[in-house]
Amino acid sequence: MDRNSIIGFILIAAILVGFSFYQSSASRKQEELRAQADSIALAQGLVPSVEVESATTAEAPADRNALPAYKDSCLQHNSSLRDTVVTLENSKLKVQFTTRGARPYSALVKDYYNYDSTDLYIFRPDKCNYSVNVYAGEYIQTKDFTFEIASHTDDCLVMRLPFSNGGYIEQKYTLLEDSYRIDNELSFIGMGSVIPRNVSNIDLDIEMEIPRMEKDYKNETQYSNLSYYYSGDKKPVEFGAGGRSGSKRADSMLEWFAFKQQFFSAIVRAPGQFSSGELAVNFAPRDNQERVLMNGSARMRMAYPGGDAVSIPVEFYFGPNHFKTLSAMNHKYEKLIPLGGWLVGWFTRYAIIPMFDFFSRFISSFGLIILLMTLVIKTVVFPLTYKSYSSSAKMSALKPEIDKINAKYPHTDNQQEMLKKQQATMNLYKRAGVSPMGGCLPTLLTFPILWAMFRFFPASIELRQQSFLWCKDLSAYDSIIDYGVKIPILGDHLSLFALLMAVTMWAYSRFTMNSQPNANDPSAASMRFMSLWMMPIMMFFICNGLSAALSYYYLLSQLVAIIQMIIVRKMVNKDKVLERVRLSEGKPMPKSKWQQRLEEAQKIQEQRLREQQKKARR
Repeated sequence: MDRNSIIGFILIAAILVGFSFYQSSASRKQEELRAQADSIALAQGLVPSVEVESATTAEAPADRNALPAYKDSCLQHNSSLRDTVVTLENSKLKVQFTTRGARPYSALVKDYYNYDSTDLYIFRPDKCNYSVNVYAGEYIQTKDFTFEIASHTDDCLVMRLPFSNGGYIEQKYTLLEDSYRIDNELSFIGMGSVIPRNVSNIDLDIEMEIPRMEKDYKNETQYSNLSYYYSGDKKPVEFGAGGRSGSKRADSMLEWFAFKQQFFSAIVRAPGQFSSGELAVNFAPRDNQERVLMNGSARMRMAYPGGDAVSIPVEFYFGPNHFKTLSAMNHKYEKLIPLGGWLVGWFTRYAIIPMFDFFSRFISSFGLIILLMTLVIKTVVFPLTYKSYSSSAKMSALKPEIDKINAKYPHTDNQQEMLKKQQATMNLYKRAGVSPMGGCLPTLLTFPILWAMFRFFPASIELRQQSFLWCKDLSAYDSIIDYGVKIPILGDHLSLFALLMAVTMWAYSRFTMNSQPNANDPSAASMRFMSLWMMPIMMFFICNGLSAALSYYYLLSQLVAIIQMIIVRKMVNKDKVLERVRLSEGKPMPKSKWQQRLEEAQKIQEQRLREQQKKARR
């Protein structure tokens, strides 16, 4: 294998090993915080689910135990009323609301399913708490009261909490047609005499239990987090990825925040309203029986202007992390999708995603789409890789001349002889017009594409639950053998795509190394071992638990690279390369600055060796 390929593989390995180490560290941290997550979940006190009696309307008894006494007679009355569950539904979303607190009760995404084919809920029944906290002559929390239904249509629900003076707090929910968005208008009508003038803020409390939806807990936690966004920022602030529970305080104006699962999100937006907030996320342990992924909470401070008619707009998004869907909202929600840094993200957004969408219009098989994308990408970057392949082919043609140099300088333990051997080899490359490092930079330029694919496939909801060959879900790992027990480093399964990818990488390394002029050089034994064995084995362990689409892409990419290299080698005329070497014998060759510096360094090293030998003789 040539030096360029080795450098490329080492850099790829460094990136992937770093990512793997990050994942394993996050997993260990999550296990350490398991007890803390359990304690917090118990402290939050999950409310028993209300039994729904019909598809649109049902009643369940309110908790009458230890009800506080309120000064306002209407509040006292509504604190003990039975609650009702009502439904808003469109083609994409079915959201239930309970009159107890006038809050969302459950959110069912209709066109997606969990990995086990069960209904996919952003949050399950009675696993969302949404409360407005305000001082209205006494401190009240709307979650403690049953609202009255003022109106209910197919797409709009209005609920009110009356006060004895005739004023009321109103929650209006509007489900947009063919959308995952719900508009919420929080209003305080006729409350100017109830809420004191010195009250300038209200608090919005939201707690949500996000269930598990995917096959692999590790990958699901890796791409799940709590994010919040400041208007004008390049990307949202996020924490909790990798299953790391934690909390953060935001002391400036927020645009929105999101409880983000790997492929779905619950986003809450109040434009210009969130002046500060405290946000927290706590991940549940892997083996919890309720299959809970995480509990998210946000206590947001909002400005209250005062008056007899106050209206505060709030917006909810309960749906998939689909790039175009989120981007169409025009609120930078698409920044939740991890596309990489500015260069990788730019390439993914303006090249990978449009190409993926284009092929998706005409082809239903995502395995075939990935194949076509691989062919297009390898064809586009071929001019960059051609020089590397060409240099490798020319170096292969120089093998007879390299063998002569090796025979002339056979002593590998003699430093002076080794320096002369290096000089003779570099001179040979120069006379043949070969630059060993000439193809390195073009190869490095292809790394953003490699990293873009590494970020795109695990986060692409289009691949979720899409089958190909033996793989049932391209967004998760494919498994041909399940061990039933977790084996260190390897995991509890065997991915065939990862195994085939490693074998193909081994074949590629074998193919390139056998034709290299220094293939039998003992000094290159460690590099051969690294390229031929360590890299494929390491890549297998890394990709065994990652997206099958990613392993499949790397497999195709290696196969196409082998084909391209064979074509380039046939294009290079070995006789012409050797003829150029013979014609240049005895002729002075122009030297580049890099070669001049290299020769100067070699001369200095030779001088030092001679001085050391003289001292040793004395």
